[in-house]
Amino acid sequence: MTGKRIRSVLLILCLCIGLNLTGCQDSCIYAKEENWAYLETDVSNPEADIFFICPSVFSGDENSYNMSLEDAETKESFVGAINMEKDIYDDEDTRFFAPFYQQIGLNVYEMTPQEREPYLEIAYQDVKEAFVYYLDHYNQNRPIVLAGFSQGADMCIRLLKDVFDDHSVQELLIACYAIGWQITEEDLKNYPQLKMAQNETDTGVIISFNSEAEEIEDSLMIPEGSRSYAINPLNWKTDSTFADRSLNQGACFTDYDGQINQEIPALTGAYIDEERGALKVTDVTAKEYPAGLSIFEEGIYHLYDYQFFYRNLQENVDKRMDAYLDQSAL
Repeated sequence: MTGKRIRSVLLILCLCIGLNLTGCQDSCIYAKEENWAYLETDVSNPEADIFFICPSVFSGDENSYNMSLEDAETKESFVGAINMEKDIYDDEDTRFFAPFYQQIGLNVYEMTPQEREPYLEIAYQDVKEAFVYYLDHYNQNRPIVLAGFSQGADMCIRLLKDVFDDHSVQELLIACYAIGWQITEEDLKNYPQLKMAQNETDTGVIISFNSEAEEIEDSLMIPEGSRSYAINPLNWKTDSTFADRSLNQGACFTDYDGQINQEIPALTGAYIDEERGALKVTDVTAKEYPAGLSIFEEGIYHLYDYQFFYRNLQENVDKRMDAYLDQSAL
């Protein structure tokens, strides 16, 4: 048995008996403000809440596979990564919640899916604990936009499968923006509460896509031979209808303070590949927008999923929120 496999077995055993390898923590750690990257509770008369799950910022090493909640340096990057996307979802009429969690390191993505899962389960149990605490102590039956990118999208999908099978929770969902991760036919078949968006204003649905160059046939998010469900953020169609770059309201490239350093209207068009379900991006090159991480080959635009379509996503969140509120008022 390999060292990684031994670690995986030990992790599974520990999870089954309710232990946490980083140390047994109080069951209510999210009662403490320090365990939230964002905990906005002082907004007057909010119309909705945003519950956001941070993407991967932790690298990990040969002795470390989940981010420690005591890692102050990585937590700064954690907040920065959230800031890069925050304005897509957040406005003056919403409250924003984002928990720190023991996310997996990028090194874990180099493992097989079977070896990876116990570390992801540690991350997910934090996210679930934070979300349940939020529901019990802060939500007060307000509608929710659930959002996450990359690892955060994976965590969103896990929450939908696990917690949103409760009809009373599902009814609160404006939409789930699970961008940069795969959603399969098996997922939808086994979890009927998972419903993919079909247009730009339906609610209680998942908005998801994975950006890549036209020649890509394999990626971490959509392995070769598999398919993911998606919607095109430029024309809000789920088929292969091409969306011209003129529909792109603005690609925005942000920093860790959330500032837009560069905005490019009409940067690129896109279409959904019928075989892979990937969002094929047509007017940029891998040289201009390199993959940036060793776990991705050039031409996989994962790092730019939300940046390429920033303004379209921002507008869409408002539209879905308005649609939900209008339905609730009837």
